[in-house]
Amino acid sequence: MREVSSDLPLRFENVSLRSGQTAILDDISLSIAPGAPTLVVGPNGSGKTTLLRLCMGLAAPTQGRITWGGRDALRPARLAMLFQRPVMLRRSVADNVIYGLAKAGLPRSQRIARMEEALARVGLLDLAARPARRLSGGEQQRVALARALARQPELLLLDEPTASLDPAATRAVEDIITMASQSGIKIVMASHDLGQVRRLAENVLFLVRGRLRERADAADFFDRPSTSEAAAFVRGDLVI
Repeated sequence: MREVSSDLPLRFENVSLRSGQTAILDDISLSIAPGAPTLVVGPNGSGKTTLLRLCMGLAAPTQGRITWGGRDALRPARLAMLFQRPVMLRRSVADNVIYGLAKAGLPRSQRIARMEEALARVGLLDLAARPARRLSGGEQQRVALARALARQPELLLLDEPTASLDPAATRAVEDIITMASQSGIKIVMASHDLGQVRRLAENVLFLVRGRLRERADAADFFDRPSTSEAAAFVRGDLVI
């Protein structure tokens, strides 16, 4: 069988995205390699979600170049993305995961086993027959994680996946993210919660007004920020 090419490292080379005269992202250069989680932080409107969408290939830059594993792929093969408010189909929990596998092109004979493995991974195998839309918000987010993890991604992009969850549900989701990272999946996650960033991040990307103002190890970002904007953000001051 032909070996599947890697989509990492993912590189941005002087990438900008504009809407009319407005720069949503401005001259971003970075490299995302395998390893521990990277957390993307910044004030509202700083471009976090747009950065993730570009990583996933859901949007194209108006300037610059993005490569996945050295390739200008139209759609990377081994990436998955989870949004803040997941969409649940009017189907069972199991069928939500199986549908995702079908869309990914997994052979029918492998879908049941892959679905069961993914639901067990997020602690929901006993709810496989339950209608997905009747689950709590935290459980639905875990179904969405199962749907993403079932595709066995190399890179998992997460857009504030715990923003609307209570502390118990947040802890459950964070535990799944940590286990996914420990299994070798590269996590890139946008978050507004600095406590969460401290718990999960190995390194941090800090965006302000569409510009990458700081990239640092998490410890350095919190203890020795190199820009005044990052220092203000860590203190909890408003950064506009």
